[in-house]
Amino acid sequence: MSERYTTVTTGQVGVERERAVFEYALLRVIPRLERGECVNAGVIVYSQERAFLASRSALDEDRLRAVDPRVDVAGVRRALEAVEVMCRGGAEAGLAGRERQGQRFRWLTAPRSTIVQPGPIHGGLTLDPAAEVERLLDRLVR
Repeated sequence: MSERYTTVTTGQVGVERERAVFEYALLRVIPRLERGECVNAGVIVYSQERAFLASRSALDEDRLRAVDPRVDVAGVRRALEAVEVMCRGGAEAGLAGRERQGQRFRWLTAPRSTIVQPGPIHGGLTLDPAAEVERLLDRLVR
């Protein structure tokens, strides 16, 4: 049985709701930047209301190799794992792991020209941010 959350909205004092605002970004692998072809490989989910930040990935190596047979799959996996570590924070994430979740989310979702790139940020409402990570991974990546 999942835990039930109740939070106070910032718009109306005293109005409670079960669902919390969350933001998410898709993680895309673009092995050949000049071609722009990508493979969806993970998601990052952030909810300030629930103090939640997490990332999960599911890399389809065959699909990735179809886009670029010479892609460094191990390097891509390390980059995806680094995002997950950064979301968890703490000493394992280095100096950036000391930053607040919102700052880490904004840094992770900032546009960049690397093989693993975040897509645009989207938002929604959720009862359970952790379940949202899995739902988005199933819907957008797997």
